[in-house]
Amino acid sequence: MAMFHEGNRALQDKFDGRRLADSLERNRRHATFTEADRSFIETAPFFFLATAAGETVDCSFKGGMPGFVRVTGENTLSFPDYDGNSMYKSLGNIMQSGNVGLLFIRFDGSGERMRISGAATIDDDPARVAGFEGAKMLVDVTARHIFPNCPRYIPAMEGFALSENVPRPDYTPPDAVWKLRDYARDHLPAGDRERLFGEASKE
Repeated sequence: MAMFHEGNRALQDKFDGRRLADSLERNRRHATFTEADRSFIETAPFFFLATAAGETVDCSFKGGMPGFVRVTGENTLSFPDYDGNSMYKSLGNIMQSGNVGLLFIRFDGSGERMRISGAATIDDDPARVAGFEGAKMLVDVTARHIFPNCPRYIPAMEGFALSENVPRPDYTPPDAVWKLRDYARDHLPAGDRERLFGEASKE
């Protein structure tokens, strides 16, 4: 699949950017992960996930312990879907179209950033899911384009701490506070209601 579509090309031509875009594609874009790519991805505590299905577009933050995203092949990676709000915005889009964009970025002053675009599928096989602490399902991504991006505008934001809610071995994260609020409590999935309140879903 081409890296640029007609819209990209129209703006490149309008602002005399086609030559630079083509050079960046030739020299920076790649289709298989390097060892540096693997290290960057597998030490990341978060990334941003973009999905779309028709007119429904979503961008989501995905966080976890470093290593929660795993490079599984020369152009494939997997990451866990953790407990959430039951809307399934990202995974629902993936089920409809499969097209995804991932943005890995460091705010530690190094300015590292990587874009990955490709096709995603969902796997709920219990044997695989069990290998990712806290996972409900897995998302498998096959990369089409891997592009280390310019760090020019990335701020340095050192000193952040991982969320206490991030799954990890031998640790039980606290329940989300919002699950106890009026708009959510009576509508939680049955498993949550039984665990939190000892009762079945009212719906």
